[in-house]
Amino acid sequence: MLLIGATFYAFEIPNYFDWIVKKTHHLKGIKATLTKTGLAILYFNPLWIARHLLFIKLFSGQFEAIGWPLLEIAFWSFAANILISFVANYLIQNRFKLKWRFLASALFSALMAIYYALSETLFS
Repeated sequence: MLLIGATFYAFEIPNYFDWIVKKTHHLKGIKATLTKTGLAILYFNPLWIARHLLFIKLFSGQFEAIGWPLLEIAFWSFAANILISFVANYLIQNRFKLKWRFLASALFSALMAIYYALSETLFS
């Protein structure tokens, strides 16, 4: 997971955050705030969670556990943490300067990675 985080996620997430800034630069006030937060939540959606669960299974050697049930677990995991995710993404997108957003997101994601790993137990 460290390799994925240091390569794939380290490239993908800052670029997406930069894209959010470009897409919302013309917005002001609450509309800008909610749009930035919403776009961040759209990125960290059930498919992103399922991909994370897939990586956990791959790196754990649990190839037989890879299948459609990961999507269902990811959906329920996303639904259960939407309020926490909304608050965290609001803070990351609206209170941190762009250059610090990846670090803030990485710290939040590290906490959420524990939750995602537990999601299989909670939502299976």
